[in-house]
Amino acid sequence: MFQAEQPTGPREEQQRAVLSQLQALIAGERSAAANLANASALLHFFLRDINWVGFYLFDGRELVLGPFQGLPACIRIPLGKGVCGTSAERRETLRIEDVHAFPGHIACDAASNSEIVVPIVKDGELLGVLDIDSPLKGRFDEQDQAFLERFVDVLKEGLVLPLSLV
Repeated sequence: MFQAEQPTGPREEQQRAVLSQLQALIAGERSAAANLANASALLHFFLRDINWVGFYLFDGRELVLGPFQGLPACIRIPLGKGVCGTSAERRETLRIEDVHAFPGHIACDAASNSEIVVPIVKDGELLGVLDIDSPLKGRFDEQDQAFLERFVDVLKEGLVLPLSLV
């Protein structure tokens, strides 16, 4: 059973502890829904100054809302639209200091001011994106980006293709 314990110590040690917790949560579990739900809950518990964390999954045409923590969100996002759709289309992490300055930003929560989106690509196939919003401008830095990209690398090892949400 998972024990909610906020990691302490230097930031790098905290991040290693979260990655270890993620590995334990997804070990042996084949349900993408369960793994993504636990991953979003883990990040929501660990990260400070965020107001939304979750996943948009690629259905072959567009991104569709998946497991998340936060207020209700936009359900469908076309590739190339907003931060999530652009990250998915480019297959690259986008770290946006001020979402209101991002061309075509999709405002699902008016309280969000910065955002980071990490694409999830496994065996060359786009599975979706990890999306995290913050009410603070400039909330995410290079260290957050490196940590979240590693988080996605660990997570996608627990995602069995074809992706099944049951």
